[in-house]
Amino acid sequence: MSDGGKSGARQNGEQQAVPAVSVVGPDDGERIVLGTTRMRVLEDGSHTGHRLGGTESVLAPHTPGPPQHRHAEHDEGFYIVSGAVRFTVGDESHDATAGTFVMVPPGAPHTFANVTDRPAVMLSVFTPDLYVQYFRDLQSLTADGRPLTPEAGMHVMSRYATEHAADFA
Repeated sequence: MSDGGKSGARQNGEQQAVPAVSVVGPDDGERIVLGTTRMRVLEDGSHTGHRLGGTESVLAPHTPGPPQHRHAEHDEGFYIVSGAVRFTVGDESHDATAGTFVMVPPGAPHTFANVTDRPAVMLSVFTPDLYVQYFRDLQSLTADGRPLTPEAGMHVMSRYATEHAADFA
């Protein structure tokens, strides 16, 4: 007997598995520190079959972003929760304030920075989850107190199907 495909319904005499829901509270989540940026991993892909990853980032005032770059294998979305973040896409700059969503498809050159005197908070989503591990790797590079150089950052990016957008350097 079928109940129209509801979760947990019996179908052909077997109980269907209900997927586990992930809930990350305000004090939960893996913490990653990258210079003046504080990140919290909300989803590393382990609950989504690696289809989606997500982070919350707090960018301190005057936090520079990464060099302008392109992703070959994942989309990246940014939702500004508070403050303002400047996105540079090729030769154009966009100041994104609270409530703004920026979607960057594969191949689009981009970077971001907090150029203001106030902190900015943004949520980022990655599909697939490819880029969450990139942030872990960056943190490992600076674990001994060494500053992160643009060259080292770009080397790590290259492991995640990402390249420097040298034409917009």
